[in-house]
Parts: sequence; structure tokens; C-alpha cells
Amino acid sequence: MELLGEYLVFLLKTLTLLAGLGLLVVILVSVQRSRMQQEQLEVESLNEHHEAMQDALQEQWLDAKAFKQMLKAKHKKDKQQQQERAERPRVFVLDFKGDLDAGRAPLLGREISLLLALLRPQDEVVVRLESAGGFVHSYGHAAAQLQRLRERDIRLTVCVDRVAASGGYMMACTAHTLLATPFAVIGSIGVVAELPNFHRLLKSHEVDYEVLTAGEYKRTLTLFGENTEEGRSKFLQDLEQAHQLFKSWVQGCRPQLNIDQVAKGEVWYGEQALALQLVDRLCTSEAYLLERMQEAEVFKVQLKKREPLAERIAGQAAAVLEKRLLAWWPKLQAPFTRR
Repeated sequence: MELLGEYLVFLLKTLTLLAGLGLLVVILVSVQRSRMQQEQLEVESLNEHHEAMQDALQEQWLDAKAFKQMLKAKHKKDKQQQQERAERPRVFVLDFKGDLDAGRAPLLGREISLLLALLRPQDEVVVRLESAGGFVHSYGHAAAQLQRLRERDIRLTVCVDRVAASGGYMMACTAHTLLATPFAVIGSIGVVAELPNFHRLLKSHEVDYEVLTAGEYKRTLTLFGENTEEGRSKFLQDLEQAHQLFKSWVQGCRPQLNIDQVAKGEVWYGEQALALQLVDRLCTSEAYLLERMQEAEVFKVQLKKREPLAERIAGQAAAVLEKRLLAWWPKLQAPFTRR
């Protein structure tokens, strides 16, 4: 009887251990799946989307019989051309809308990594780019992601419908062909830094603020400490070095440019940028993709990151606020008039 009791205790311990191990395995698998599902790849055939929209329009003004005959003829033609379409060049479309930190650069890099595994010499990557720039290191990273395509001899086209300035142009200039609309804002090949200094304000209130460093130039300008001419001079020197690196990058990507003429921090509209050879052609991204659909299969590729609910709500709130500010800004700038 005592032996049976000991056996039952041993059995319970064993079952408890196995259950614990099983639970641990389930948790690990669940975490791994969760990580895998944080990013979702979406691929859409723009040829098929465009054809579907055309069919929807045709349906509105053709009678039912004629529309049915048209679809039948089209399906027959598509079946005959199926092999031919498989051999056509492919165009992969990526979207990049930049913020100050070029926050989408890591996703852009992973999109490019996925494409590099299957791109053929006749294929092309089109990036629809919109960015007014931001931090030098962030946009240097994003531009380096696009440079990977050039290093693999993959044709890269960048389309700028609205703006590619400063860091945005650092990215855009990596393209073999750079397209812009007539009034797109292009250029701003320069570097800027600005910050307030509250030292005198603190001093007037008898507040001391110490800045202690190890290394002569560990801190050049500060928000609250007392800035010196030596520190200011070093800061300007660092800005100039960053500007020279920016100029070298642009010149390497677009050797036809007169870099000293265009690298003074100015911006130009598309037509002016074309004359200065900052862009290669005036064209909207939509028009260019329609052209390519005539001879290539065009796919939109987007890697989306699944954000937590709180971040999604915050992002939507920020988007609504930005939309409201953009709507009200012209009204706030308008002169007040009496009625």
C-alpha cells in the first residue's frame, strides 16, 4: 500500500513536469507565431486591378449581352497570352512616405531583400517617394537601402508626385531614372540644425546648470549650458562635413549635375529641376505605371507591420489632427477682413 502511494506521488510529479514542459512549448510557439504575424506582405497586380476597373466602366454603357460577349472574348485572349505574360518583364512598385526619422526605412529594406531573391535582369523596381527630409543618419540609411538595387544592377525608377527634398532627394537621386511632376518640390541639398538656448533664462533665475564632459568635443552646443564660440565653430564644422558627404553622395549618383550650383540648400519645382538635371523627366507616377503596363506585369508590394491597438488609435488620431491643421492653415494665414 505504501509502495502504491509512492508510485502515485511519482506519477503526479511526472505528469506535472510534462504538463509544464508542454505549456512552455505552447507559449514559445505562440510567441513565435505572434512575431511572424507582426509583418504581413501584400502583393497586388496593378494590371489586373486596372483591367477590373475598365470592365466596371464598360459594364455601365454596354448592354448585358454585349458585355458578356466582351468578357468571353477577353478571357479567351487572356488564356492565349498566359504564357507570354509570364515571360514579360515585371515591375515591382514600392511606396515610401517619409517622416523626420525615415521610420519606414527598415520595412523598405526588408521589401527590397524579398525582391532581390526573385528579381530578373529585365525586371524593374519603382519607388513612389514622398518626403521633405529629416535626420541625416535616418535618411542615409533609407538611401543605402535603395542603393542595394543599383549594386545588383536592378533598374530603379523613383517617382516624385509631391516632394523629395533634403533627405528625400538623398533617396531619390539613387534612381537610374528620376521622374517628377511639374510642381513637385525637389532639391534642398543642404544640412540644417537649430536649437534654443536657455542658459541666460536660467541664470536670471539663479539656476545653475552644469555640463560635464570627457572628451574635448563631446558636447559642442547645449540647450541649457553656456555655449562657447569654440563649441559653435566645431558644430558648424560638423554641419559642413555632413553637407560635403551629402554632396558627394548626390554627385556619385548623378554625375551629370553641376553640384556646386544645386547644393546650396535651395528647392526647385519640377520644371526647374528638369532644367538643372536634378530629375530626368516630368511625369506623374500614375502615368508612368500605365505606360509600363503596356509591356510589363506591374505589382504593388507592401510589407505592413501589425501595430498594437493603442498605437493604431494614436496614429489615426495624429492623422486626423494633421488633416485638420492642413485644412485650417490657409484660413489662419488669410488676412482678416471686415464685412
